[in-house]
Amino acid sequence: MKVAVMTDSTAYIPKQVREEKNIHMVPLSVVFADKAYQEEIDITTDEFYQKMKTAKELPKTSQPSIGYITEKLEELAKDYDAVISVHLSSGISGTCQAVQSAGEMVEGIDVYTYDSELSCMGQGFYVLEAADMAAAGKTPEEIIKRFDQIKQTIRAYFMVDDLTNLQRGGRLSGAQALIGGLLQVKPILHFVNKLIVPFEKIRTKKKAIRRIMGMLEEDARHTQKLRVVFIHANREEAAKELQASFAAQFPEAETSIGYFGPVIGTHLGEGAIGVCWYRK
Repeated sequence: MKVAVMTDSTAYIPKQVREEKNIHMVPLSVVFADKAYQEEIDITTDEFYQKMKTAKELPKTSQPSIGYITEKLEELAKDYDAVISVHLSSGISGTCQAVQSAGEMVEGIDVYTYDSELSCMGQGFYVLEAADMAAAGKTPEEIIKRFDQIKQTIRAYFMVDDLTNLQRGGRLSGAQALIGGLLQVKPILHFVNKLIVPFEKIRTKKKAIRRIMGMLEEDARHTQKLRVVFIHANREEAAKELQASFAAQFPEAETSIGYFGPVIGTHLGEGAIGVCWYRK
């Protein structure tokens, strides 16, 4: 059985890596005024953050159409028997459901959708594992089983400079955003039941990052066989500093740098920092 691997653009897997590992991608879009840009195709992350500086209104985001997804699956059906399709949390986007619906309409290929219940490189971790397993001839069932194992150990925490975008975009309740704004709190956020919710409310950005790193280091002390990504919204140097500090203490862990691209960056805003890890 020949198995394809597909994801959406919010995994933010660099194009070179997608090409090397034969990963297929359907893009979400970010809409400034009335002009839509498919992320990773029509607009780069750097261009997005530049546009955000001069945008009068918060851009909107949209998932790929079922028509677009159907065409992509029909194209894959020419060369593959099945596709594993990994997507951002269904609690913040309908993309996973759209792929599932499209898969039911396309003949000649079995479509296995998987809700990462995360986004960005947390989602990407599943995709990269799937690509390696598919290349090694593993079946869809074996890949899904591995996904379920990853889900048992994967952890992701992030903090934002300003809760306004999350609140305006409907990804965090207004009351939570109001409390954070009034008290100048820098809450640590995470996903619970597929939704973004506060994990802890901390006064300063420095303390919030220290708390996240403390949780990562605690896990690393129990097992250094971790795969870790430091994710940033236009703050690459800050992410690299965290990576270097952690790698010096735990050289056996595998570390990388990820980014919050246009769609997720719309909701988190510039300056957000996140860390995601799981046991290899």
